[in-house]
Parts: sequence; structure tokens; C-alpha cells
Amino acid sequence: MATPEVTVLGAGVFGLCTAFVCLERGALVRVIDPAGPGGGASGGVVGALAPHVPDPWNAKKAFQLGCLVEAAARWARVEAVSGIATGYGRTGRVQPLADDRAVELAEARAGAAAENWGGAYRWEVVAEAPGWAPASPTGRYLLDSLSARIHPRRACASLAGAVAALGGELVSEGSEAGAVVHATGWRGLLDLSEALGRPAGGGVKGQAVLLRHAAPSGAAQVFVEGLHIVPHADGTVAVGSTSEREFDDPAATDGAADELLERAVAAMPILHGAAVAERWAGVRPRARSRAPMVGPWPGRPGHVVANGGFKIGLGVAWGVADLVADLVLERRDRVPEGFRVEASL
Repeated sequence: MATPEVTVLGAGVFGLCTAFVCLERGALVRVIDPAGPGGGASGGVVGALAPHVPDPWNAKKAFQLGCLVEAAARWARVEAVSGIATGYGRTGRVQPLADDRAVELAEARAGAAAENWGGAYRWEVVAEAPGWAPASPTGRYLLDSLSARIHPRRACASLAGAVAALGGELVSEGSEAGAVVHATGWRGLLDLSEALGRPAGGGVKGQAVLLRHAAPSGAAQVFVEGLHIVPHADGTVAVGSTSEREFDDPAATDGAADELLERAVAAMPILHGAAVAERWAGVRPRARSRAPMVGPWPGRPGHVVANGGFKIGLGVAWGVADLVADLVLERRDRVPEGFRVEASL
């Protein structure tokens, strides 16, 4: 290809979405990643695209909301270009409410959801269990219709196919040219911290389990006691995930994964005996601010950071990609103050 106008370092979901957006705007793009598309945390198995609680409201939640609302159209566009399914579906989420206080809090937030979500999506407490749901100690459940699911690894494969179809270059090594976007995950946050001499963030390991179980068509994801149980369209159910700040082997699974499975079966006995298709571990990039990190690399003209997705990376990747494309192609800065690199320093 000709000399690229944009070089993206990292082929996770932030990097690939950025490449796709830049290509659609007419730029020449090269993506460099030794591990290949989805080789890091973006190539996991869970794929829960779920909003934060609607109260209290803030700029980060508003940004996430916009991304979740647009997700269906954005992933459909990728599938149309690549011909590869992403596993996306807005199937909603169900959460059993453990006690009276949880019921009261969920009901109190219904008004905030109606106001802040624009009335287009439900947040409601119901007394009748949906068909795919764990038992509830109170008999009450929180339902939201905004949540969606995606198959992370297939989404990355679809993005890579779409980038290639639009003329982008995906390579394991190569030279940098033009604007350089650092979408390099948790190790990139460590590199940034070292370069700036101040901690900017790091990695949090997560383990997950993928089961062979065909949930009912369109079944909602389940959130119970901090555990995500996500039915995928391919006849699997993902269970995740752990949050480990200290670890020796980023890719190793251990008894923590076994515990996830035990908890999932206890909550959803229908999963008992389901074959384990895969145990997965990876390290998610967490910026010190806990918000996505977007913006110029301080002191390095022409270099932009797109990192820190942590637990919401798949959900906000399109919004981050738009911000980065605005910066590198149009010199237009729409980055929220709380997302700037300096916010994590």
C-alpha cells in the first residue's frame, strides 16, 4: 500500500474500530500487532455490553449510552463489509434482586433511566421471572432492554475482515508513518507510565469460562452477584469474570475459573453438566482514572493514545474510534475532559 496516513498500533477492539472509522473517512491505514487481531483482552469470550446504573448520571455514562445505542448499526455495518458475523444482539439483561434494599434501589432508579436513557429503553422491576433467569430471593427481578451481547473474538475477526476489505493493511510488524495511534492495551499503559514517569494505569487479569449450552433464542444475559452469564447465538454460554490486580501468568487459568463455573451452575442449575468449550484468561487495560483514555501522548507530537477500555471497552469502542479519527484526520478535539490522558496522571 501507499504510505499510510494513520498507523494503528494494536489490533484489539479499540485499534480495529479506529482503523475502520479512519478507512471509511478515506484515510490510508496500517494496523500493526504481533499477536494479530483480538490477540489480547479483546479476543475473550464474555461480551457483555451492559450500561452502568442510570443514577447518579455523569459524562462517562452519557458517552457509554450513546455508544450502546449506536452499536447495532455500527456492528451491522462491519458485518456487511466483512461478511463475518459478530454475534451482536440487543437481548437485554436480567438481574435477580437479593433483598428488599436492592428492590427499593432498583425501583428508585427507574425514573433516572427514563430521563437519562431518553425513554427508548426499559429499566423496570418485575415480579415474574423471565424464561431464562436464576431464582430470586425476593421473587423480584430487574430487567433492562439496553444491554446487548457480542462475541468478542468473532467481532475482532469481523473487524479485521472489514479493515482488509476497505484496503487497510494488517501486519505483525512494520514501520510507523503518519499519525500514530497507540491502542496497545495494558502493556501500553505501562509503557506510557514509564515514558511519563508517572503511573497512568496498568492491567487487571480476568478469567472466564465458555460452556456448550444452547440457551433459548434471544435469551437475555444474566447478572447475578457480580457474575455475567451471557448466552451467545452459536450455542455457547459465557461465564465471567474475575478481577485480579496481581498475577504471574496473564494467560493462565486456575481455580478461580473453576469457582466461576461453580457459581454459575449454582445460580443457573440448567447449566449443570454443560461441557466446557474453553477456559480463557487475559489482561484488561485499566487507566488510573477508570475511564477510557483518549488523546495526544504528552510530549510526542503526532502520537495519540486510545486505551483503558477495562470492562466497558467493547461497549465504548466505536465512540473512542470516532474521537480518535476526529483528532488525527480533522484536528478536531471532542475528547471529554475525564477521558484525557492527563486525567489519569
